Amino acid sequence: MNLYEHTIVARQDTSPYQLKQITEKYSSIVTKNKGEIVQTQNWGLLSLAYLIKKNKKGNYIHFKIKGPSSLILDLEKNERMDKNLLRYMTVKVKKFDLETNYFLGKDKDKDETDITKSSKKKSN
Repeated sequence: MNLYEHTIVARQDTSPYQLKQITEKYSSIVTKNKGEIVQTQNWGLLSLAYLIKKNKKGNYIHFKIKGPSSLILDLEKNERMDKNLLRYMTVKVKKFDLETNYFLGKDKDKDETDITKSSKKKSN
């Protein structure tokens, strides 16, 4: 079994209900193709580096998948036809990092530094 990290970028105007449907749709494709989803993360609405189909932002969904290579071919074939998606990317990895959630960590650190900065200003 191969290990993959797969990220989908959906349009910025996609509703939370539609995001849930997209997640379920691609999760079912993985299980139909004898794969297993180890973890799913919704990274939320993030700014894009450049405009993609007139969108400045995108909703990111990240999957950690265990399965055969034929699974990725079928998954990407379905994603090419989906009008709600802007981009997708699959990376083959040697092992998963299941402990770290990079997007929660940045927000948490940012909040802590903002609090630290404001308390230093008050003390001066």
